[in-house]
Amino acid sequence: MFEASSTALEAQGLAVACFVGNALFGVDAEPVQEIVRVGYITPVHHAPDYVVGIMNLRGRIVTVIDLGMKLELGLTGITPESRILIVEWKGEHVGLFIEQEGGVVVVNPTEMRAPPDNIKGAHSTMLEGVVLADGHLMALLNLSEVLEPRDGPARS
Repeated sequence: MFEASSTALEAQGLAVACFVGNALFGVDAEPVQEIVRVGYITPVHHAPDYVVGIMNLRGRIVTVIDLGMKLELGLTGITPESRILIVEWKGEHVGLFIEQEGGVVVVNPTEMRAPPDNIKGAHSTMLEGVVLADGHLMALLNLSEVLEPRDGPARS
């Protein structure tokens, strides 16, 4: 797990580290409202394949998106470590279904590098950049691009 150093927080950003498949991703911590365990999710028929369904979170209806499917990495498996990151986006709460939460990471903007040139298409727009976090490469997600609806196969 990654931990944030309280002395370094003022001049640097924070990201919530998460695992999808074997990949480590970071999500800007500012829009993250909370991290919850996976509970009952109601499927939504004819929704895009990356929409797992909707859930009731203390009276709020939250759309849950499978981050693995959205990033075209395949279905995210449900394990005891699976979590849902609740983020606020365009005035709504959206859940990002992940395999495992990895803690909060301090991100120094001067150490962020551009995504590799060999990442093309939708994937390149979904990444802000890449940083080294505790000796591991972490891809920082562009949350607006990840959450923007896209056409794709629908669930039946």
